[in-house]
Amino acid sequence: MRTWGPLTAVCLGTFMLLLDVTIAVVALPDMGRALHASLSDLQWVMDGYALALAALLLGIGAAADVLGRRRVHVAGVVLFAVASLLCGLAGGPGLLVAARCLQGVGAAAMFATTLPLLGAVYQGRQRSVALGVWGAVSGAAAAVGPVVGGLLTDGPGWRWIFFVNLPVSVASVWLTLRVVPESHGERRRRIDLAGTATFAAFAGALTYGAVRAGSHGWTESGTLLSFALAVLALVCFVVVELRVADPLLDPRLFLRPAFTSVMVGAFAFNPAAFAVMAYSSIWLQTLLGMSPVRGGLVFLWLSLASFVVAALGGRLLHGVPARLTVGGGLLLIGVGQFCSAVLDAGSTATTLVPGLVLVGIGTGLVSPGIAGAALAVVEPQRAGMAGGAVNTFRQLGYALGIAVFGTVLTSRLRDTLPPDAAHTLAGGGAGALRGAFSEHTLRSAFASGLNTASVAAGAVAMIGGALVLTLARSPRAERPTVTESGARTLTEVKR
Repeated sequence: MRTWGPLTAVCLGTFMLLLDVTIAVVALPDMGRALHASLSDLQWVMDGYALALAALLLGIGAAADVLGRRRVHVAGVVLFAVASLLCGLAGGPGLLVAARCLQGVGAAAMFATTLPLLGAVYQGRQRSVALGVWGAVSGAAAAVGPVVGGLLTDGPGWRWIFFVNLPVSVASVWLTLRVVPESHGERRRRIDLAGTATFAAFAGALTYGAVRAGSHGWTESGTLLSFALAVLALVCFVVVELRVADPLLDPRLFLRPAFTSVMVGAFAFNPAAFAVMAYSSIWLQTLLGMSPVRGGLVFLWLSLASFVVAALGGRLLHGVPARLTVGGGLLLIGVGQFCSAVLDAGSTATTLVPGLVLVGIGTGLVSPGIAGAALAVVEPQRAGMAGGAVNTFRQLGYALGIAVFGTVLTSRLRDTLPPDAAHTLAGGGAGALRGAFSEHTLRSAFASGLNTASVAAGAVAMIGGALVLTLARSPRAERPTVTESGARTLTEVKR
């Protein structure tokens, strides 16, 4: 228990919070029907969680150094459990979205403290083993999310994708309090409340504007106001971070092309690889008539490819510069998304398989190396800031990707269908439209919209990969980062 107890406690929380990023994907059609939710409601079910996680990750990580990492971690698990209960009991889309945002706050507290807690408990070889196990658990959570979501949705119902968190949360809290010692970072550090608030405002306004554009248009006054507020909040964030003694993220780091390119790669990775899955799931279930379980199993091709490549890459690619694996992986993700953009009215689920496999291979290359790429282009004392920024940009990119690709899908549908019908179809309401439109028309329209969204995701991946490959060059970036000292640095990456 002394050896495995802390690792088990931390991995339980990690598994839960990462599982909830993807577990809801295959449940979206059932949620929409049960709660009479619109497309924007379903987007916010996914975005509320990812956005809260991204907006608060850096701030909560810094606060945990002062307040105590175990204390903050346990508080995050408790909040996550309460929010999960509220999600399961939600009687309407508004309460569900609010509870998902609350879940994201709890997840940020858990995620920000995970690796620092491991770093305080394990040293030397034990630390390397612990980080390896933690990485495997993280990958497994993303891999099984759609399958578990499908099993629960098809069985007891979609609400159980949230209820299942309750017993796991109880076990995590009990084990954490029993076997994980309290630890702190630099306790004299000041908590950057202004930076946290302005960054949260920027992320929220930007994502809200992208979601609103899907139903109201990109030039509508409310959409433009949201984007204007996002720009203002970003300017305020930069000003605050340049003035405070202990910034969450020093803007001066972005003057380094290598650092900027890695952050762009992180920002591009999650949306390019995963954001279109939500709309693919709607296509599989509402247009092709697949059950949630069968729909979830389709994405297993991506998960298995990612798992195999990540496992083999740890041995075969040791010493290869992270910029090559990250940049090359993003390019493969882009090719995979382009391969998926070939759907028509007669397409079946197997049409997606080649693209999903390529995306999975790219994911297996990018996911283990993206943090190392960030650490390789900053000084060791800034490793915590760089690692935290990577995870923040990944989650923010995912939230924005859900919104933007949904808007792209809806806009394409409007080329064939009236605006109201296009919005209904994009949200999984094909059944309500079958009396007014032929099955061929509905399938053809959605396939065209999904193709356009996939092309957009592929373009994002290609741009991110090209920037990482061309700009992420520095003396440190060319040195292998998988060393004992590198492992020590990794214990700080979620701060």
